[in-house]
Amino acid sequence: MPELPEVETIRRELAKEIVGKKLDGIKIIGVRRRAKILIIDLINGQSLLFHLKLTGQLLFNSQPGKYTRAVFCFNDGTNLIFNDKIKFGWWKKVKNVSQIEKQFGPEPLEDDFTSEKFQQMLARRKNAKIKPLLMDQKFIAGIGNIYSDEILFKAGIHPLRRVVSLKFNEIEQIFGAIKIVLKTAVKQRGSSIRDYLDIYGKKGDYGKFHQVYHRENQACPKCGEKIKRIKIGGRSAHFCPKCQKL
Repeated sequence: MPELPEVETIRRELAKEIVGKKLDGIKIIGVRRRAKILIIDLINGQSLLFHLKLTGQLLFNSQPGKYTRAVFCFNDGTNLIFNDKIKFGWWKKVKNVSQIEKQFGPEPLEDDFTSEKFQQMLARRKNAKIKPLLMDQKFIAGIGNIYSDEILFKAGIHPLRRVVSLKFNEIEQIFGAIKIVLKTAVKQRGSSIRDYLDIYGKKGDYGKFHQVYHRENQACPKCGEKIKRIKIGGRSAHFCPKCQKL
């Protein structure tokens, strides 16, 4: 599923291509992202929302194909193609985005997401396991399976650790890893694990930098121990049992 880095990549690219154009005669004034949702703002106060889910793609000025679910045509003759192989993704036009935006936790790359704020957030969820908590969109926005694995590896924290067991310096390590991993992933235009492509049909490069995600039984890049995979609440977690001790 496209996570924050992938959706942010799409947002940045679309902002360059479609802002100022008209869709059904209505001018596009901005392209935003909230968590994993892409928001295209129109001058009439409405917004077009996209959630790509597992296999969704947004391709700019492309041709419809077998998995195309919608084509959005702009006034200059260009278009935006929405593909979705397994049809879990969605798009809709809404009048008020604020109610949807309120459903999510803070954006981890915003300046107001500070170490102090993160400490306070965790203090209210002491019994939670850290891996599922990082993926909880109401707790923090945009982090999913890929980046929670990579963040916890960088921080040296086992995915099953409960918040109450984390020391101050360990929380600081997680906070720092969130910023570093997500910023690097955005710079590399996200991870193309399955179907993710940017709006030009290109794959993201961050998969080359994965340390543990989808590397089960491969050598840990730090110590050489075999990467393990376990299930937590129906989701996979990849980690090094030596570098990330429980």
